[in-house]
Amino acid sequence: MSNPRWLADEMVGRLARYLRFVGCDTAYVRGLLDDEVLARAEREDRILLTRDRELARRAGRVVLLTSPRLADQWKQVRSAVPTTPGAVAFVRCTVCNGLLVSYTAGGNRPDPDGVPWDRVAQGLRLYQCSECGHLYWEGSHTARVRQQIANWSGETRP
Repeated sequence: MSNPRWLADEMVGRLARYLRFVGCDTAYVRGLLDDEVLARAEREDRILLTRDRELARRAGRVVLLTSPRLADQWKQVRSAVPTTPGAVAFVRCTVCNGLLVSYTAGGNRPDPDGVPWDRVAQGLRLYQCSECGHLYWEGSHTARVRQQIANWSGETRP
C-alpha cells in the first residue's frame, strides 16, 4: 500500500491536516453516525483513523489511535503504514483535501491580500486549492511544520 487513502473521524482532525501536509488523500468527517462513517470508508476505499475503540472494532481497515497527542498519532500511522510520506508536499489542501494547482497572479482577478507579493516577484511559487481556492506558499509556517514532522518521524533537519 504505497499511497493510502485515509478517513479521519472527528476525534483526529489535527492529524488529518498533517497527513494532508505530506500529500495524503485524507478525508475528514464530523457529525456523522458511526454507521455513516463506516459506510463512507468502505465506499471510498479508505483506511479509517479513529480513537473510538468501538468504531475501530467494527471497521474493515482501521488504525486505532491510542493517544490524544498528535506526535504519538503521527508515529502510530507511520508504524501501521510505513509508506506514509514524511515530507511536506504542496499536493493537498490542508483545509478541504482538494488538490493544489500552481497559481499565477494577474488576469481579471485582484491579487489576494496576505500573500508575500515581494517574494512572489523573486520566484516564490504559489499554489491554490482547486476546490476551495485557499492559497499556499513556502513560508515560516511550512518550515515549522517540516521540522515538526521530521522530529516525529525521527529524522533530523538542519
